[in-house]
Amino acid sequence: MSGSGAKSGPLCGLAVIEMAGLGPAPFAGLMLAEMGARVLRVERLGAARDFLATPPRFDLDRHGRDCIRLDLKRPEGVALLRRLAETADVLIEGFRPGVMERFGLGPDDLAAINPRLVYGRMTGYGQTGPLSSRAGHDLTYLALTGALAAIGPKDGRPVPPLNLVADYGGGAMFLLTGILAALVERGLSGRGQVIDAAMVDGASMLAAPFFGFLATGFWTEKRGANLLDSGAPFYDTYETADGRHVAVACLEPRFFAEFARMLPLAEPFASRQYDAKLWAAMRAAIAARIGERTRDDWDALFAGTDACVAPVLTFTEAGDHPHNRARHTHVKIGDLSRPAPAPRFSRTPAEVAGPTMRDGTAEALARLGLDEAEIAALRAKGVIGE
Repeated sequence: MSGSGAKSGPLCGLAVIEMAGLGPAPFAGLMLAEMGARVLRVERLGAARDFLATPPRFDLDRHGRDCIRLDLKRPEGVALLRRLAETADVLIEGFRPGVMERFGLGPDDLAAINPRLVYGRMTGYGQTGPLSSRAGHDLTYLALTGALAAIGPKDGRPVPPLNLVADYGGGAMFLLTGILAALVERGLSGRGQVIDAAMVDGASMLAAPFFGFLATGFWTEKRGANLLDSGAPFYDTYETADGRHVAVACLEPRFFAEFARMLPLAEPFASRQYDAKLWAAMRAAIAARIGERTRDDWDALFAGTDACVAPVLTFTEAGDHPHNRARHTHVKIGDLSRPAPAPRFSRTPAEVAGPTMRDGTAEALARLGLDEAEIAALRAKGVIGE
């Protein structure tokens, strides 16, 4: 595999091949790289770059990796990738089912040359099922889970929760969980396996507790009418005097009592938190009171309390919040401000993967035993690119 410089982190020494793509698969590659894995990103020679055209210094889909560009339509390019896979621990790909098999790079093909390889497959609908070959994005996958129908205002339409839930929560996080679990099992069996990570499956699993709530009657399928979906006036956001917002989340009676005392919230609301017949009037009373002051005024008032009130920050503001500053939750790399790697490790800290992605072709192929003349010949033939 390829790489430059010393690596640290709990996955130091792990060799990963990431087949270039968009969304959850490269995000998983970023996290593996920041936890110490040596990630080699394989880009298909001649393939168009993504439609977002992010400048390299801001392109987290490529940070922290070395890169090799191969023409996988040519047998020499496929042969090179197969040789790279012989010594890899993990391969990640996010193509539609069957694409890697058509290249001769499917799980069975690579297991024959490296039975220890953990093969992570990231798709929207999974490797099987009637929709498996269909195109989609976070929103279309989320629509099939039940979660999208539950997100949005009472009298409005379902609202896209960015692409956090299916792409990154149900996708990348479940792909990573599967890969790490397979690596642990490989330590016992000596054998790799295939991870079929589907965004519909993962996002559905994220919503599992709500299926339990639904079965008990605690949850209804009417949007905006439940405890955690803005149905309760003490779990919602409110506009402040300056047109910004605060989040109120005082679910437990002792926290609500603190909130009611400090707002202040008049009787009978303060003593009858869970009387749903009062919720409409309670919401109006809370909204009127919070509308009297600015967001930052309320932040200062509730600071140091257990009222569970927080200012709703923008991405830009989040990095400058005192708590986030104290924990170094955000880092700055050149003119890019971004969240720091998470989670945190006591002995083997993760490292920020900056915009240092370089052409790792020569080093990667040299590790396979190819000399400079052979590498130059492959470049001249168009099998590999810069």
